[in-house]
Amino acid sequence: MTRGLRGATTVLENEENQMIENTRLLIEEMVAKNNVHPADISHVFISVTKDLNAGFPAKALRKVPGWTYVPVMCMAEIDVPNSLPKCIRVMMVVNTKKEQDQMEHVFHHDAVKLRPDLVNGGSK
Repeated sequence: MTRGLRGATTVLENEENQMIENTRLLIEEMVAKNNVHPADISHVFISVTKDLNAGFPAKALRKVPGWTYVPVMCMAEIDVPNSLPKCIRVMMVVNTKKEQDQMEHVFHHDAVKLRPDLVNGGSK
């Protein structure tokens, strides 16, 4: 079975190193909490809000050993008025035996506002 695994983070500035580092930390926690290995990952979509264009957050994954062949794509998030600024969202599709409600989604920094019901296992 494939399952979607959500994650999101924010940065303080539109700065490439900050975007890459916050994305790396987010991805590392997503895979650790869900016991995911690179071979389990079908693909990863990463979106950024329009105020982030200093770099590709997908570069973060290229720094993690074993992720060379994981397909990753960056894209622009839709520009909704009054949405959370400077936000990086991740949708990871993984092969797993876990049920949908067993997936542990991860939100860092201001992104905890996106799904407070899922923060710290809130839906379980």
